Amino acid sequence: MRVHILGICGTFMGGIAILARQLGFEISGSDANIYPPMSDQLAAQGIELFEGYDTAHLESVPDLVVVGNALSRGNPMVEEVLNRGLPYTSGPAFLAEHVLQGRWVIAVAGTHGKTTTTAMLAWILDHAGLAPGFLIGGVAQDFTTSARLGDAPFFIVEADEYDSAFFDKRSKFIHYRPRTLILNNLEFDHADIFSGLDAIKRQFHHLVRTVPGNGLIILPSGDQVLQDVIDQGCWTPLTYFNTEAGEMGEATLSCRNVSTTGEEFDVYFGKENAGRVRWPFLGQHNIHNALAAIAAARHAGVPARQAVLALREFHGVRRRLEKYANIDDISLYDDFAHHPTAIATTLQGLRNKVGAARIIAILEPRSNTMRMGVHKEALAPSLLEADEVVFYQPADLNWQIRDEITDLGPKGYVYDSIDEIIMHIKTRIRSGDQILIMSNGAFGGLHKKLIDVLQNNEQ
Repeated sequence: MRVHILGICGTFMGGIAILARQLGFEISGSDANIYPPMSDQLAAQGIELFEGYDTAHLESVPDLVVVGNALSRGNPMVEEVLNRGLPYTSGPAFLAEHVLQGRWVIAVAGTHGKTTTTAMLAWILDHAGLAPGFLIGGVAQDFTTSARLGDAPFFIVEADEYDSAFFDKRSKFIHYRPRTLILNNLEFDHADIFSGLDAIKRQFHHLVRTVPGNGLIILPSGDQVLQDVIDQGCWTPLTYFNTEAGEMGEATLSCRNVSTTGEEFDVYFGKENAGRVRWPFLGQHNIHNALAAIAAARHAGVPARQAVLALREFHGVRRRLEKYANIDDISLYDDFAHHPTAIATTLQGLRNKVGAARIIAILEPRSNTMRMGVHKEALAPSLLEADEVVFYQPADLNWQIRDEITDLGPKGYVYDSIDEIIMHIKTRIRSGDQILIMSNGAFGGLHKKLIDVLQNNEQ
C-alpha cells in the first residue's frame, strides 16, 4: 500500500510515518518545512519527502492520504484530496487501525510531562527485555527513532488531547483505547481549540470511558482537576501516586529522602522501599513523571524495584532542560517549556541545582495558547526565580509583553528581534551564568548563535 502523509515532519506524524514504513507500506510525505531531527529519521527509513504542499506531490496517486492536524481547509493538497475523492484518514485513526489493534496500549496523557513520561516508560519496559512498541513526541536519547512497532503485546503512546484532524475534532487520544492510562496532570491549554478547562475535562472523561474494567488508571493524589474528571464517571481501578516526600495518603507509590535538586530519591511501593533513583534530572516534576511511569510499568508486569534500576540508566529527552553547551564557565540550556506551570517548575529545578549562580531566562511565546495571551497574567510570576528575563516580542503577537511583566521590574527585558537578544546577552554575560532558552520551536536559530557569540568572546 502506498501512503502519503501531509504534515510529515511533525513529531507525531513523523512517528506515524516511521511505524507505517516498518509495517511494510511505501511512504512519502509533504510538509511546509523539512527539518531535522525528524527529516533525518525519515530519510534513514527511506521515506521520500516533498517540501511544501504542491498538488503535484499527488501525481503518483496514493492508496491512502494521512492528514496531520496542522492542515485545514484551504490547503492546496487538502482541497486536491477532497476534490479527487482520494481515501484519507487522520494520524490517530491510522495508528488505531494499523498499529494498536490487538496491542496492550499504555497511554500517557496530561498537560505536562507526556513526552518525558512516555520515554521513561518505554525505556523501563525495554530495559526489562519486553521490547515494547512506542510513539514518543520528541527525541528520546535511549532510542534511535521516536517510534517503533516493537514486539507484542505492549505499545506505549503519548496521548495528546489536541484535535485529530480538520474533519475530526475529537482529541487524538480518543482513538487509542488504552488498557493502562496515565493521567499526569491537567491544566487549561490549547486555547485555540478549547473554550475552557471544562471542555478539556470533558475530553479526558471521554478517554476514561474507553479504559476497560480490567485495566488501570494512574493519577497523582490531591489533583482536584483530575479528580473532577474521574468523578464524571469511572469504571476502572485507580492507582494514585504522591510526590510529597514522606506522605502516602491514598497513594500506592510515593517518594522519600529527596535530594535538594531532585537528582536522588527513594521510591516506595506501599511501605516497601523499591530502591533509590540516582539520575541527572532536576526538579519535582521529573520525580512526578518517574512515579507515574513506575506505576504503569508495574501494571505491565515490571516490578517497581526493576523499574528503579532502569531509571538509573535513563538518558532523557532532548530539549527538556537539556544542557547543550558550556563555554568559558557559562552554561546553555534548552527547554521546551511554553506554559507558566512548566516554566516555573523548570526554573525551580535549575535554581536548586545552581544555587546562587545567575540565571538568565530567554523566552519565546510561541505556542498557540501563549500567542493568544491566555496565560499572560501568569507569565511574570512563573519567571521570578530567574535573575534576568529576556523576552522575544514577534511582530504578529497580538498582545504587548511589556504590559504584562511589570512584576519583574528591572530584570525584565523585551526585544523585537533575535539580533537584539544576541546583543543583550553579549554585553551582559559573565562567567558562571546559566542561560536558559525556553521555546517549543527553533527560536530563529538562537541556540547556535549564542554558542558562536560565546566562543568568539572566549577567543
